[in-house]
Amino acid sequence: MSQEYFLRELCKEDAVVINSWRADRELISKLGAGFRYIDVSVDARWLDSYMERRNNNVRLAVCCKVSKAVVGVVYLIAIDWLNRNCELAIMVGEKQHRGKGAGTYAIREALEHAFSDLNLHRVYLTVLQNNSPAISLYKKFGFIEEGLFRESVYKEGEYKNVISMACLRTDFHREQCK
Repeated sequence: MSQEYFLRELCKEDAVVINSWRADRELISKLGAGFRYIDVSVDARWLDSYMERRNNNVRLAVCCKVSKAVVGVVYLIAIDWLNRNCELAIMVGEKQHRGKGAGTYAIREALEHAFSDLNLHRVYLTVLQNNSPAISLYKKFGFIEEGLFRESVYKEGEYKNVISMACLRTDFHREQCK
């Protein structure tokens, strides 16, 4: 399944599709960010800003090989070159590609890039505690739960817990050898 996708750097034209995902309440409910209405021009400016300053971030589009359409994004952000770590963020925006291998492919490729190309030592992330499918997927790549941020995100009228997870290079390689 995962061979149906490829990664490429985000480009200006991706702002429209990313903006449409931000307006998808069902999708945003699974992510740590709160829902808010954002005009596409705001996302376009954000993307322009990223393109000008890419030295501490890698922002990639997850694309379908057949249609070439962007179906999600995966980011390595806040890269700390001294301590050799960064944050991973992922979103499969196109509903028909969720649960079809796009996320698995994107995480595997992003971690491979982080550890093998960028020589990072640790990749961390945060995930809503009630997002069991995502937590299970992260664990398959060697992520380990490191902490709990109690009631740290306000979504859908209530406070929700967020879990902190991290994967070391050795954790990732050990899981890939299984």
